[in-house]
This record gives sequence, structure tokens and C-alpha cells, in this order.
Amino acid sequence: MALNAFGLTDVGRKRKHNEDAYLLDAERGLFVVADGMGGHAAGEVASRLTVESIQEFISGTEDDHDNTWPFGYNNRYSVDGNRLSTAVERANEKVMRAVVNRPELKGMGTTVVAALFDEKRATLVHVGDSRAYLMRESELRRLTDDHSWVQEQVNAGILSEEEARSHPLKNVVTRALGGGTHVAVDLIEIPVGGGDRFLLCSDGLTGMVSDEEITSALSSQRSLEEIVRGLIDLANERGGVDNITAIVVEVKSVRPAESATKPADGSREKTTVSLRVSTVSDEDVTPRDGVEIPVVEAPVVETPGVETPAGEPAPAAAETPQESPEKPELPETPEKQDGPPVKGPEGPAPPATG
Repeated sequence: MALNAFGLTDVGRKRKHNEDAYLLDAERGLFVVADGMGGHAAGEVASRLTVESIQEFISGTEDDHDNTWPFGYNNRYSVDGNRLSTAVERANEKVMRAVVNRPELKGMGTTVVAALFDEKRATLVHVGDSRAYLMRESELRRLTDDHSWVQEQVNAGILSEEEARSHPLKNVVTRALGGGTHVAVDLIEIPVGGGDRFLLCSDGLTGMVSDEEITSALSSQRSLEEIVRGLIDLANERGGVDNITAIVVEVKSVRPAESATKPADGSREKTTVSLRVSTVSDEDVTPRDGVEIPVVEAPVVETPGVETPAGEPAPAAAETPQESPEKPELPETPEKQDGPPVKGPEGPAPPATG
């Protein structure tokens, strides 16, 4: 199996700062989108810390699975499932710690959606209203349920999907990193196969672009870069009211001739790591708005691949497909306001009175 990926973030047409962050780490099969909130660049800090922390934990546990699990080990999930969910909880701790160290950041938070691929499956986690989609055999499946007040009303049959898209409380999230000492993480593990395309995105995209338009884009024969840029352009054409971030990951089958050149142990080849956030210490949480972020490269020979947003190759590693993919089941229904994480009301909002 091989992975191709392209990601991009855009400030949109209404905001002055981009509080989204994302990660393309093809070496580890790790992809992350985080949508910060809190204003005054605090959201930018939360999303950056989250992306950095997740990559740090995943890279640090790549070869050592006997480490102590700080939040316990869930036997219902694979090792990768436990690694990724633990990485999110550790990221939540770092966001909370930053607020303690910098009181002016109080109220900041972030959503997150992340995917970790191995040769057989994709493990996905999410908190908040950033989403993951799967395009398989011309069918689009939404793999995540928004942790938002309007989604709760849709699930209860009080609002329709169309009503939820234009509801005045559509940006109120019921779960986010930075909202408390513990965060509940939704997790799904699904088999993957050649031709699968995954989309990870912030609500700046899904708030402007319909699922039907996403289906059309992901099922097209255009390059991944053209697909991502096209979706972001469409969101901006509709108003671009929020920051917009999207990553598309494509699973490609390996031809027998290519498979024969793989290492005997089946390990991934080393590839370029593209980190679209700045790397700083836990103590330094100063926003880096407008600063060009360097690309961190793995210390081995790169292989050709798709281009990243900054133009660097981000190739994917080859793995032999193991088994035919099965259709994933959607996770049980679980839950942003441009400000601190807000707990939505328990029922539908009452009409405004004069």
C-alpha cells in the first residue's frame, strides 16, 4: 500500500488571522487538522500546540509500544488506536498547561481530527466539528459526527441537516481540547484498500461546501492538489467566513514490480515530513502569525511524490495490500464557536422576543 496526500490551509475572506493548523507526515502515515478558537491569536496557539503534540507522541511511540500509557490502555482498540487517542489527550494537557502559564490565553481551545494509517487500516480520532470523510467506490461516507449543539438537535430529530447548516448556533461546539482536564475522544478503525480517498477538514470548508460537491471533487480524476485547491476556492467563493483547511489522502495499490523492491521487513520507506506549524517549546506559546514555517525532512533518501503546499515533495511509502476493504460502520453519534469552547443549551433555542 502507498499513500499520496496533499493539504492546504487558507485564512478565508472574513478573518484576519488563520487559527487552523495541519500536519502531513507521510513517513508515519499521520495526518492532522486542528481548528483553533479563542480569538486574539489564542486559537492559533491551541491548534499549533495540538498538532505538534500529536506528532511528537506518535513519533516517540513508533517503535516502543511497551511504554506506560498515561490514560490507560483500551483493549477494544489496536495499539495505533491507543497511541492516537492518547496523543490527543496529551495535546489537551498541553493546551491546558499553556493557559496556566499564560493567563491571557484563557478560553482558547481547538477541535481536532487525525488519521493514522498502517498497511491494513486507517485509525481516525476526532474532537469537535472538524470532519473526516471517505470516498470509496463512488460513495461518500462521513466518518465523524460533529460534537456540536446543532448536531445533537439533528440526532434528536429536532432539526434537519439543512436547518442545522444555517442555524445561528451552528458554531457552538460541545467538545474541544482546552475545555477541561479530560477530553472524550471519538475513535474509529476501518480497513483500507486501493482507490480509497480520505478528506480531513475544518468546518470552514463544510460550512460552505455541500457533501454533494465534496463527492464530485473526490470522485474526479484531478490531482489531489487540484481537488484540495478547488474545494478551498469554492468555499471562498461562497463567502469564506472562516479559516479553511483540507487534507486529501489517497490509498494506492502497489504493483507487483514495485512491491518486489520493498524492504524485506515490510517497513515503510522514509519520506518527507511536512509540518505546517512552527516548532517551539512548551513554555514558548507566542503566536507566529505570518512566519514562514520550515519543512522537517526525514534523514534518508526521499522518493517522488505529490507536492505539499510549500512545494516540497511529500511522497508516500509503499506497502503490499493485505485484504479487501470492508465498508466501515459510522461511529455512534457523539459533539465551535469562535471564542472559548461553549457548552450548548440542552434543547432548541427559543425564538427571539421583542
